[in-house]
Amino acid sequence: MKRTVVTMGLTALLLVQSNCTPADVDMPEPSEGAALFNQNCSVCHGANADPTAGELSVGAPDLRQIATRNRGAFPRAAVLSQIDGYGRGRVGAEQMPEFGALLEGELVPVEVEGIFTPTPRPLAALLAYLEDIQR
Repeated sequence: MKRTVVTMGLTALLLVQSNCTPADVDMPEPSEGAALFNQNCSVCHGANADPTAGELSVGAPDLRQIATRNRGAFPRAAVLSQIDGYGRGRVGAEQMPEFGALLEGELVPVEVEGIFTPTPRPLAALLAYLEDIQR
């Protein structure tokens, strides 16, 4: 409950500071996330998230199947945590580097589990891309 209140407070502060509602914010499109993905993730996960096109043989998962592996639902919170390194422990740093520091920037409100959460725009763009490519 405490985390929800803090998150809601941060979201309200974000929206008040920007004098807008979540619908008014210029949210990143999947194409913006695709460019970031191909710059930062394609070495392991393949160009355009095609794991057969990866340059390293690290056994990276097929990111086009995230929802399938999660019973048809795209787990936004888990994906955000995995990308920025917050969920570290399930996948060691030797397998996937933390990208949180590379994904700083303007905050945009991303809806996660019914709550709009201030999220750095590049991270939100990657999320939009990954959600868009689910099969």
